[in-house]
Amino acid sequence: MAVVPVAAVVLVLHGGSLEQRMLTGALQATLWGVAVAIGHSLSGPALTALGPRIAVGRCILIAVVTSAAASAWLPHANLSLDAIAFLAVVVFTAGAAWETFVLRKIAPAVRLLLVGELASATTLLDDLRRGRGGGYEVIGVVEDGDETRGHDQQAPLLGRPSRLDSVIRTHHPDLVVLSGRQSPETFSRLLDVAQAGFRVVQLAEFYEYAFGRVPIEDLPHDWFLSVLHLYQRRYSSVLKRSLDIVGASLLLIATLPLFPLSALLVRQTSGPLILRQTRLGEHGKLFTIFKFRTMYADAEAAGQAIWATPHDPRLTWTGSMMRRLRLDELPQLWNVLRGEMSLVGPRPERPEFLAELSGRVPYWTRRHLIKPGLTGWAQVRQGYAASADETATKLSYDLWYLRHRGLTVDLAILLRTLAVVIQGDQSATRSAAPVPTSVSDRMAESR
Repeated sequence: MAVVPVAAVVLVLHGGSLEQRMLTGALQATLWGVAVAIGHSLSGPALTALGPRIAVGRCILIAVVTSAAASAWLPHANLSLDAIAFLAVVVFTAGAAWETFVLRKIAPAVRLLLVGELASATTLLDDLRRGRGGGYEVIGVVEDGDETRGHDQQAPLLGRPSRLDSVIRTHHPDLVVLSGRQSPETFSRLLDVAQAGFRVVQLAEFYEYAFGRVPIEDLPHDWFLSVLHLYQRRYSSVLKRSLDIVGASLLLIATLPLFPLSALLVRQTSGPLILRQTRLGEHGKLFTIFKFRTMYADAEAAGQAIWATPHDPRLTWTGSMMRRLRLDELPQLWNVLRGEMSLVGPRPERPEFLAELSGRVPYWTRRHLIKPGLTGWAQVRQGYAASADETATKLSYDLWYLRHRGLTVDLAILLRTLAVVIQGDQSATRSAAPVPTSVSDRMAESR
């Protein structure tokens, strides 16, 4: 993919004779091709969920470093920094366009075979039916449970576990998704037909790979052990803290002119300039968060915490705009510098909602395993939460971040946050996306 644009750009930009340009183009194209191939080989479920542009961007970063090193050490591969930068833009644009538009059009859908308890996979079937799983097609179910299925089900029943090997030989799935607990017979029959070329994944792991979130309504308790697993990549606390300090300092300098503008907007209504609230931090520790005030001073005159809602009448006429542009969050850079928050992490919640959320949202307190953030994966995917139901949906993204957090993921989330800020965060004034049906039903039962 990278070879053609690299060679073409080098031939145009590089000086010297045609022979020298062709030699340089061939060397650089080879280096870029190898670097991009290495970048793709290092891609995992996290980069897949983050989107094709992030994966391509990391490949280009590796290629730029390789090309710059070659320019310094190999006389026949010498390129100026301007040429390398232009190459990066051209190849990134071509690669992102290919991954986002062309490849999705020509690549056949991944054929999924669900094996196990269908009740554990209802959310997946609902999401695929609603079109949320582009690129995936459920060809059928091998159910390990009561055979009481009707003809109106979303996926055909292809057999029982005793016929699993025959089903795979007949229908040729690309991916077998295991839901619920599996019997030894199931694993034995999967191994018997391993030569068919399919791959196997657990339901929760498939959700992480395909949707970038974790299905909390069907999440087994032992999933959290994966966060402590021997092969789990460690995200150094020193590296993350360094990113927080450097990033917060640069953002503070870059946004300094916005502080007096924000203060002027807040002062259009009476009340304090800075809102101080107690929030839940890492391991449930309480801390004071700082925000520019966006609501009227008597928004909670009764002294009781109230959920914010779409088109909240308590918002001032300037507060709605400030929320769309995330200007109200700027004072939290001080929380980041103090070490109470991180640049990226789950949003800190108010302790007044702790009892309600703990009772209605499974595993909600597990988000306290890491430091809360100024922005996060849930914020760029879901936006503001106005109820316990919407908080449950955001938690599914927070748990994904808990498992896959790393430097690349943090940088990708920061870039996506920048895009949200530039476009305006519409979630601040509109209703959030609906919660998966099974979550809503279970929440309703607990009311």
